[in-house]
Amino acid sequence: MTVVAMGMPAVRAGRPSLDGRPDTPYLVDRFGRTARDLRVSITEKCSLRCTYCMPEEGLPAIPADELLSADEIVRLVVLAVRELGVHEVRFTGGEPLMRRDLERIIAGCRAALPDTPLAMTSNGVGLQHRARKLAEAGLNRINVSLDTVDRDGFAKLTRRDRLDSVLSGIRAAREAGLTPIKVNAVLMRETLGGAADLLQWCIDEQAELRFIEEMPLDADHEWARANMITAEELLDVLGKRFTLTEVGRDDPAAPAEQWQVDGGPATVGIIASVTRSFCSDCDRTRLTADGRIRSCLFSDQEYDIRAALRSGASDDEIATLWRGAMWNKWAGHGIDAAGFVPPTRTMGAIGG
Repeated sequence: MTVVAMGMPAVRAGRPSLDGRPDTPYLVDRFGRTARDLRVSITEKCSLRCTYCMPEEGLPAIPADELLSADEIVRLVVLAVRELGVHEVRFTGGEPLMRRDLERIIAGCRAALPDTPLAMTSNGVGLQHRARKLAEAGLNRINVSLDTVDRDGFAKLTRRDRLDSVLSGIRAAREAGLTPIKVNAVLMRETLGGAADLLQWCIDEQAELRFIEEMPLDADHEWARANMITAEELLDVLGKRFTLTEVGRDDPAAPAEQWQVDGGPATVGIIASVTRSFCSDCDRTRLTADGRIRSCLFSDQEYDIRAALRSGASDDEIATLWRGAMWNKWAGHGIDAAGFVPPTRTMGAIGG
């Protein structure tokens, strides 16, 4: 095994075991799940330093030659869709807007995959300047991370005073047609009091808000189950201002449970990753910025697809490696287990 920089996990060499795997081209695992949603991290760099994601100084830089190139990303995305049954692709970071060739990556995927939904998760900083070009390149929609609309609270949480840029970015994305726009807010003790204000802002701006329970993926390793805000606590807070009617999930693999707000049509979603785990219905496969296949957000078992690419592997050989990686996916994150150990990579190093 080789150990990667940035405090990352050991990367498994060779091919993962395919023992017992059914003869199917799709990304099935031993627990009956099929991965159809691909998350592609394209950089470790970020313009913010959110406390639940990044260390204050940022992540150590990945050398340029260790990052997947635009052409390599396009090749892997196309292979995933055409050969492995992936239905939807989302580009993440770090912050994907930190890649100058982002539009090229999206345009390459769109040219080869005209019918595949292409989405992106962003912090929104600088989005107002690129939203139109991203839409023209072929991006369908965007999720923006925004935990509070209180300027001081935003600056404290992200360690940057960039709230105005984020809000402008969301509006520019809507004007460019990158809809539906979803806003992702991590539940934090310090922002809970402003949760209702954030929901009202999203309703006014025609954005779909989804709150996410904080997970043990922070760089400072300060997460504690006893201190996290649960879905139930959030519902109590929102219920003092809004009438919420539970809708549930349309798709079992969708992470967010939905509640109708004041009779609709607006809704608010809650992704209760910790207290209402949906691991049994997970349909995601992940590709890190440095070219590792990661079967689960919380698993430190990764396979080096970049090395295979650069050693001249065929698409069939790469597909076999990817299938094996997903076949060996574990049952779930195990946060409630007594011996739970958080993954070595932080959220910023994995990709959202």
